[in-house]
Amino acid sequence: MEKEIPEQLATLGHPTRLSLFRLLMRRYPDRVPAGELAATLEVKPSTMSAYLSTLQKAGLVVQERAGTSLLYTVQMTNVQRLMGALWGDCCRGRPDLCPPGYREPSSMHHEKYNVLFICTGNSARSIFAEALLRQIAGDRFNAFSAGTRPGTQLNPFAVQVLRDKGHDIAPLRSKTVDDFTRPDATRFDFIFTVCDQSANEDCPAWEGQPVSGHWGMPDPAQATGTDAQKALAFQQAYGVLKRRIEVFTALPIAQLNRIALQRAVDDIARTAPEALA
Repeated sequence: MEKEIPEQLATLGHPTRLSLFRLLMRRYPDRVPAGELAATLEVKPSTMSAYLSTLQKAGLVVQERAGTSLLYTVQMTNVQRLMGALWGDCCRGRPDLCPPGYREPSSMHHEKYNVLFICTGNSARSIFAEALLRQIAGDRFNAFSAGTRPGTQLNPFAVQVLRDKGHDIAPLRSKTVDDFTRPDATRFDFIFTVCDQSANEDCPAWEGQPVSGHWGMPDPAQATGTDAQKALAFQQAYGVLKRRIEVFTALPIAQLNRIALQRAVDDIARTAPEALA
């Protein structure tokens, strides 16, 4: 490990490779196509291939093939070893020297937990999640949603689904993430991105270091065909989020430390929606 650390740090010393690594960390545990990585960072495919190869050689990223596509994800075991080495050797295990995130993991126990769901437009998926969490476990969670580039109104197909499912539409509206990053804003215990585009964006670190998860899913607003076919796409997105939120709210949050809780949140993201039923 001692020999690997200088190479890994040198690899991350390159600005674009560091941006690529941070992007893959935000998307973890997703396996992200190389083309999407190149498009997000506005890098030529050949250059992206070279950057990914360097990260692989350093043991920070792994590659998988799915058909004709190459998919990439963080080699989390090696990343944890790197961070652990920095914590033990450089910080000497002293919490006064290193960031709060490296301190002994503790359990969370609040009367109510604050949860924020983020997507790009805050017009369908994150709105679904906010309404669902409020309905399923509003006695234990305060639910919020926001968009990185919100529109001015909710998607009408999404509104119809919510009405059909008996949700109260009145408190729901499109909001910007900026509303929740101000000094006097709500401090969150959990933050979930529910679309790939919002997860790809480099947002500032959240106050209080909440447990975060990426529950990406296709945008129902991109569905084509008849109105009935489009409505079905929104119904399916609602169903996927409902199953994920039901599993999430069943977690024994107060009994888990932050590492175990983060692992449980990641497991929900890895599990196929149909397996959550």
